[in-house]
Amino acid sequence: HRGDLLDIGSIDLVIKKIEPDEIYNFADQDHVGWSFEIPSYSLKTTALSVIEILEILKNKAKKIKYFQPISSNIFGLTDSRTQNEKTTLNPNSIYALAKATALQGCKMYSRIYNLFICGAIYYNHESPKRSKDYVSQKIVQTVCEIYYGKKKYLYLGDLKTKIDWGYAKDYVEYAWKIMQLKKPDFFVIATGQNYSVEYFAKNCFSYVGLDYKKHIKVDKKLIRPSKTSLLKGNTAKAKKAFRYKLKTKLNDLIKIMMDCELKKYNG
Repeated sequence: HRGDLLDIGSIDLVIKKIEPDEIYNFADQDHVGWSFEIPSYSLKTTALSVIEILEILKNKAKKIKYFQPISSNIFGLTDSRTQNEKTTLNPNSIYALAKATALQGCKMYSRIYNLFICGAIYYNHESPKRSKDYVSQKIVQTVCEIYYGKKKYLYLGDLKTKIDWGYAKDYVEYAWKIMQLKKPDFFVIATGQNYSVEYFAKNCFSYVGLDYKKHIKVDKKLIRPSKTSLLKGNTAKAKKAFRYKLKTKLNDLIKIMMDCELKKYNG
């Protein structure tokens, strides 16, 4: 089946054909930097499309469960050392604004129309499927290119930026678990730990026996103009609702991503 979030009729047609029990909407414009360059597209794809899908569900005789992923970027410039489901939203990018709008829309439709709408406020979740437009995969791919002599340096912005990094596979498993609860709700899904970009890069280089200090160069042009505060997820609510415990530690995630990338060179 094919569809386009900007052609809501195509989404409606797919829903009519499949008659699903559950919908997981992981589609959006999800690059923070790009959202400043294409603000209208970002808002339509990430926020308006959600409202339009909920309009479709509201008019269905069959009650379809709906899952909406939200980004921790909605907290943006926050004074909270850790963030939970009640932390004040303070988005600092077009993407974050769109995600905050989607969250509020989901809560409103659930409340007014008694729809089963749930979701997760996801912190950074990485996997080999990431594109090089994201710092995690940029580091992994460039380290492998340096290891095989295709490049000399990895250019990064702020090495001290700390991120709550998790494994996407673990996070998607919790999407399903959230959907199986009797009552719809939203949960913070995160590791609750922060590691710097420098730490991530250092361990990727170390994995192939290279000294990261010899291969990293700082390029201030790569520093994002609208930085967020330090974002660290508080998962107390998830731990209470279901036995929340992520399987994959950061060093294990780095191994998964590095092994996958190295296979491209080893056949």
